[in-house]
Amino acid sequence: MTAVADRSLGPELARTETIAPDTDVLVIGLTSSENGPAIVPADLFGDILTAEVRAELLDALGAVGAKGKPEELTRVPAPAGLDNVTSVLAVGLGAAEKLDAEQVRRSAGVAGRALSGTELVATTLSGIDLGAAAEGFYLGAYTFSTFKSTKSAPKPDEQPVVRVELLVPEPEFGVLELLRAQLVAEAVATARDFVNTPPSALYPAEFADRARVLAEAAGLEVEVLDETALAAGGYGGIVGVGQGSSRPPRLVRITYAGGPKKIALVGKGVTFDTGGISIKPAANMENMTSDMAGAAAVIATTLLAARLGLPVTVIATVPMAENMPSATAQRPGDVLTQYGGTTVEVINTDAEGRLILADAIVRASEDEPDYLIDVATLTGAQMVALGTRTPGVLGTEEFRDRVAATSRAVGENGWAMPMPAELRADINSKVADLANVAPHRWGGMLSAALFLKEFVPEDVQWAHLDVAGPAYNTGGPFGYIGKGGTGVPVRTLITVIEEIGAE
Repeated sequence: MTAVADRSLGPELARTETIAPDTDVLVIGLTSSENGPAIVPADLFGDILTAEVRAELLDALGAVGAKGKPEELTRVPAPAGLDNVTSVLAVGLGAAEKLDAEQVRRSAGVAGRALSGTELVATTLSGIDLGAAAEGFYLGAYTFSTFKSTKSAPKPDEQPVVRVELLVPEPEFGVLELLRAQLVAEAVATARDFVNTPPSALYPAEFADRARVLAEAAGLEVEVLDETALAAGGYGGIVGVGQGSSRPPRLVRITYAGGPKKIALVGKGVTFDTGGISIKPAANMENMTSDMAGAAAVIATTLLAARLGLPVTVIATVPMAENMPSATAQRPGDVLTQYGGTTVEVINTDAEGRLILADAIVRASEDEPDYLIDVATLTGAQMVALGTRTPGVLGTEEFRDRVAATSRAVGENGWAMPMPAELRADINSKVADLANVAPHRWGGMLSAALFLKEFVPEDVQWAHLDVAGPAYNTGGPFGYIGKGGTGVPVRTLITVIEEIGAE
């Protein structure tokens, strides 16, 4: 069992009122304006960044062309007066009037990634937003090297920064903010670790075991249904998708009982998706290792809710399967019976996520939740419509809009999308209750949500997050996001849960 050993840890985070001796780098924030860059915050840390030190830094930074543009990095030797510091790294924050927590988070992430090989860092970004700075440094410095041998393992100067000390103006400043930021960042890293683990090492049974180990360590109730229990229980969607693989499916349920309001989380856990008989093109198929990112986010969020002690009940229902082509795989044209009795004609075996989610949604609804949120890397249409960094948010209108607004507020960029009534008839079947895809390519993200809507009780507030692009970064690093798993939408989910708990 490797659930704990494989977890990647970010830098150690700590609050401090003074800069420790032998600090390698002091990271400061720089805003831009017509009058040139300015060091922020301007009203804190005057005993460290004295007027003389600020003037010398601005002169040095100006001499090498620093402008304070968003996420711009400029490093200069520490001036006289900063005796404990070897160098100063100025990170751009953009225009002062547009500065917000997300920009602090992004800029801290860029700085954290740039400081590989550094032992000790101090920063004044904590004076702007301590929580955002902490999250940014932790997530920006995140690396995943579990499967690298000694031949390609990071060299000492490539290792993540070891410790980040967040400067504070007084002893009690930011105590709770740092605690929350640390726990949130660790949860995002847990989700990233799951996503970044290759399918050879994270198949349904192993995924379920790792989730169980983490949940039991947190004192949570766990139930795991294997392929025999799934077949006996009538989970036709999960069984149908998983039957083509030699590695059978699972359903994991994790319960955190923290209060009267009940929130159901459902996450798509396809540990690898070839498309099944409707096989995908070979190009970029390796990225389908990320097709369980919804499950990873849901598991990590449920554990996080417990660690934060939130006054709500959160129940995660997570279907896990591997979608493979074989002599035993389901075929286009097959009809399966979902958990609860609805029959579905499988037109395209590559539209498998909605089949396992439908089973899980019906099971989750038996718990009579007040709110239900499902998360899935569900459709390529999400990326066509919204690109690779903007999750689509669908569902009951009021809750959909609330989740989308929260997603944007925390920097995960969710955008509310409609479920047009005229598209519903397109998923009718001639031989079953429903077809799993429409007979055309228009509005694929919307049609998928309409399919899921058929399995959600009318009295439940429901949101569906399609994170096909945002959950996995195939491009270069940006902000606090590296290549590979991003951990989206853990921060959205936990913030929504906190909001519900505060009602």
